[in-house]
Amino acid sequence: MSEPNPPLAVSCSRHALNWLAEQRISLTFTTYQTNRIFFLGMKPDQTPSIFERMFDRPMGLYATPERIYLGCRFQVWQLDNCLQAGETHNGYDKVYVPRVAHTTGDVDIHDLGLTRTQRVLFVNTLYSCLATISNHYSFIPLWQPPFITKLAPEDRCHLNGLAFEKGQPAYATAVSRSDVAAGWRQKRHQDGCVIDIRRNEVMLDTLSMPHSPRLYQDRLWVLNSGTGEFGYIDPIWQRFEAIAFCPGYLRGLAFHKDWAIVGTSKPRGDRTFSGLALDDALTAKNAEAVCGLMIINLKTGNIDHWLQLEGVITELYDVQVLPGVVRPMALGFKTDEICTLITMGAPPAEKKRSQLFTEGDRPSL
Repeated sequence: MSEPNPPLAVSCSRHALNWLAEQRISLTFTTYQTNRIFFLGMKPDQTPSIFERMFDRPMGLYATPERIYLGCRFQVWQLDNCLQAGETHNGYDKVYVPRVAHTTGDVDIHDLGLTRTQRVLFVNTLYSCLATISNHYSFIPLWQPPFITKLAPEDRCHLNGLAFEKGQPAYATAVSRSDVAAGWRQKRHQDGCVIDIRRNEVMLDTLSMPHSPRLYQDRLWVLNSGTGEFGYIDPIWQRFEAIAFCPGYLRGLAFHKDWAIVGTSKPRGDRTFSGLALDDALTAKNAEAVCGLMIINLKTGNIDHWLQLEGVITELYDVQVLPGVVRPMALGFKTDEICTLITMGAPPAEKKRSQLFTEGDRPSL
């Protein structure tokens, strides 16, 4: 008989919750390993509020205080806050409701985001391309790395990360330049690359399984996941400059003021995460990998605060900041709440009602 899953336990550094309250932000993060999206906020009594919902293999996140996009196993979900300003529901100041789902098929969606025209873009890892959603097709490919010669469902280079600049895709990360099926699996140690999408060229290819490129404060930040290092790309020397080491395999990066929030994961049982420089670094520091969030000071490189998850959850994928949100929650599909929490918009003004229908569609009242 298999062992039951251990319960979830959460611990944090001494001042982590005070920091969260002082900044008046909440965090949301995904773990596809256990099919959950989490919301971390604060209750009125200043104790942590940890809310979770089940989705099928959630990974990439894009979040604003009013809307969340979530990449799942075969769909991209849009969740919208249903509360008005100043309104609460059972003590929560945001309630994110699944409103729209675009079915993509299982294309292994990783990072996703919105353009300045509100177009959803996502990293289609299975087909090694950047794609968008469609009402007719599973997806529409928009760009592929210059070394990928064919769009095939082969996960050739493990394209995973996407950075936007002024609402346009700017940079991507991949584990290697491989152009054969699953070729990246033999290139995990030092062939990871950062690709300039606009110039369609590789700008750096000496990283170890890089993830989560992000532009912030005029720097291109990236997680060198295979080494456990967080840093930025030096634009002059075209090299990675580490500013902090985190105890774990890194995925998920967000920013708030002068801090970066970085997700860490424990190693898997398979060889995907094993045999990396991260293993040697942890041994040298007499440390073990942890699953959680590290809040890193961008000025000092210090980990000012941390949150650790123990038990059933061992891997995270993405993290986002919800500014101005104190205690968020979401509806899911495992309870009846999604059936019973019903909201209604205001009807149109009297003078506009006549414009709602054409003559042939006008109802008889």
